[in-house]
Amino acid sequence: MGDAQGVHVTIEGAVALVTLDRPDRRNAIDLETCRALTRLIHESADDISIRAMVVTGVGRDFCTGADAAASNDVIAETSPLDYRWKTADYNELFLTLWETELPVVSAVNGTVAGAGWLLALLPDLVVAAAGARWTHVYVRRGMVPHAGDPYFLPRIIPLHRLNELALLGDPVTSEVLNDWGVVNRVVAGDDVLPTAMDLARRLADGPTRTIGLAKRLYRRSLDSDVTTAFSEERAALALISTTADRLEGVRSFVEGRPPAFTGE
Repeated sequence: MGDAQGVHVTIEGAVALVTLDRPDRRNAIDLETCRALTRLIHESADDISIRAMVVTGVGRDFCTGADAAASNDVIAETSPLDYRWKTADYNELFLTLWETELPVVSAVNGTVAGAGWLLALLPDLVVAAAGARWTHVYVRRGMVPHAGDPYFLPRIIPLHRLNELALLGDPVTSEVLNDWGVVNRVVAGDDVLPTAMDLARRLADGPTRTIGLAKRLYRRSLDSDVTTAFSEERAALALISTTADRLEGVRSFVEGRPPAFTGE
């Protein structure tokens, strides 16, 4: 696993730091970068030495959405474009980010727009720069939300707040989203990445399989009935009962010491 189109990857201990590196495009994601991010999430989840991930951006922007210009999607007004099949790779990226059992933290260092909302909010924990501007731009472009936005954001943002964002298109700040309970931490810009890395290290030190199954249970419950949810809960308990980390959790409690989880 290494750098890819528009993405820089650094491994710090058990944490993979994934940085969007397209400052000339305000960290907008073109098709190649989209596919590279999807691949990096899969590779990190499959690498047992990586137990958490942080996603951030270079410069003053976190991610300003899909790079339509780079995809040759900016065309004359007389030539309307059918976008229905142009979002498939972005759908795959955000579904992968939503479903991965690897714990992920977003370090939102600056401006968020369009599909950048999903890259910022689908991770498990969100650290955002104070004063950062978040704009849900679709209505301003005469577009309906897409790339998975209509599925994922109602599961994260209260409906009437989401309507305010999506139907009016007015920007909000990280502080507003914090008041709505949408982000976990709002910190000074210079503190965003260190705070996110600290949280990621805590996650990486945890019982990795337990965290992954907990993530899965919560997300699956949003689309399942109670009988299915209870059944999957029992299956998760059976799976986790055989792990070394579960045994270590019990032993450390009995012995009155902090647990030393290995991810096994």
